[in-house]
Amino acid sequence: MVQSRDDLLGGRCLPCEGGVPRLSGDEAVAQVAELPAWHLSHDGTRIRRDWELRDFRTAIKLANMIAALAEREQHHPDLHVEGYRRLSVELTTHAIGGLSMNDFFLAAKIDQIAPA
Repeated sequence: MVQSRDDLLGGRCLPCEGGVPRLSGDEAVAQVAELPAWHLSHDGTRIRRDWELRDFRTAIKLANMIAALAEREQHHPDLHVEGYRRLSVELTTHAIGGLSMNDFFLAAKIDQIAPA
């Protein structure tokens, strides 16, 4: 069942050591539609958001804010800083090799702290 953006904000990431089914392609497509700044990878195993920020310091500040949030949620994204001011965040549930609701919970929370 697709959760709204507000529902995602209220969700908590649960530890995943495997054994949790990945979201199907259709489930991932429907869920990412609730978070329009994010896009689904071609293979459906990751979601990604990109920013082009003012400068390197601003990119690192946002990366650190996302890292602190990820630590609180205990769900860790891949963070990429390129070209000194471009920041990309990729979310996947590494233990299952694909997307779980944890990825969407964290994406919604990242949207709350990140610039549009």
